[in-house]
Amino acid sequence: MANSKQQIKRARSDQKRRLANNMFRSSLKRSMKQVERFASEGQKDKAIEAYNTANKKLDKSISKGIHNKQYVARHKSRLSTLINHIEN
Repeated sequence: MANSKQQIKRARSDQKRRLANNMFRSSLKRSMKQVERFASEGQKDKAIEAYNTANKKLDKSISKGIHNKQYVARHKSRLSTLINHIEN
């Protein structure tokens, strides 16, 4: 348990930041799954739109310090490979 005012405030702000990061992470996962779903259905146009949104969120996660740049590069590569293998 926090003993000083500063520790109490720090715990409160950490909780807010944790919730915001979790919401951002889940929205990022949803956008990546959306790309996968459109790719599996063969809808290339929608998959590309979803991929652009996912890319923006992945880049933002680096600047927010949520994910490592290796994680982002790996997922971008995997999603682009999915889109490139859609036959239209």
